[in-house]
Amino acid sequence: MSKNLHVAIVGATGAVGVELIKLLEKRHFPVGKLTLLASARSAGKLMPFAGDNVCVEELTEASFAGVDVAMFSAGGGISKQFAPVAVKAGAVVVDNSSAFRMDADVPLVVPEINGADIKRHKGIIANPNCTTAITLIALHPLHIEFRVKRIIASSYQAVSGTGAQAIEELRAQVAAIVGGQPVVKSVYPHQIAFNVLPHVDSFLETGYTKEEMKMQNEGRRIMHHPTFKASVTCVRVPVYRAHSVAVSAEFEKPVSLDRAREVLAKAPGLDVVDDPVGNLYPLPLHCAEKDNCEVGRLRYDCALDNGLAFWVSGDQLLKGAALNAIQIAEAL
Repeated sequence: MSKNLHVAIVGATGAVGVELIKLLEKRHFPVGKLTLLASARSAGKLMPFAGDNVCVEELTEASFAGVDVAMFSAGGGISKQFAPVAVKAGAVVVDNSSAFRMDADVPLVVPEINGADIKRHKGIIANPNCTTAITLIALHPLHIEFRVKRIIASSYQAVSGTGAQAIEELRAQVAAIVGGQPVVKSVYPHQIAFNVLPHVDSFLETGYTKEEMKMQNEGRRIMHHPTFKASVTCVRVPVYRAHSVAVSAEFEKPVSLDRAREVLAKAPGLDVVDDPVGNLYPLPLHCAEKDNCEVGRLRYDCALDNGLAFWVSGDQLLKGAALNAIQIAEAL
């Protein structure tokens, strides 16, 4: 690819779209022309970029003429409909939805882990689930050292993972409760303020949710580890931004805490924040708007053979979505 690319963002007015625009500027991505695409109701909106304003256009089948890189963040239905159109027009698609993640012909990539897979793309590269990406940034370096067999994990997922309406719902509910007013709920089936919901995504016949199974299914593809097992409970918590995950991991080889710390300290995209005596451990509040994920609370797992327990936090709008997509585009 040449310098000064024509970049399109599909879903430009959404939470991830806004982050993509910011990151293109912040990371000096070689943008020659920026096309912002969204639904008809957002068309005409002005979005700031590089000291100027870019007008949002309605997404149509004709939107991708001359586009080099198209970043999609508008849901699986839109990706399935328009990503092939973009590829046909000559663009490489980086897709943030779940539409193509399990497609054998589409690389599913976390650049720090399996960046080499980008080379085998046929026009579309998939961005993984946000909770999976954040977890694997800490798990994969340990897997390389000790070879992971399985994990048992619980996620603590911020409302921004659901979108802008969910952020507003949490704000409104907190204000209502503080002001003694009745709570209104529309995004979630239950009150999210001062509550936690063990329910992220839709339920499957097994009793797991789709979100919970993504860790195992996507983890296998990203780590090239077809026997990896993950039993996960995904929980929505009243945090605005940044997901956290408590992980108990069992490995094939004997584990060493010192060696685990060494490995994690060198891992790209990850900061070790682990001093319990000094009350230092990863916090979603501190990880919000940071590129790197943070890992801490590292200890031998007392219930598993060759087990390590740890806690990882990361900004799901960044490493879990927009930053990962930009890193894929940079690698292209």
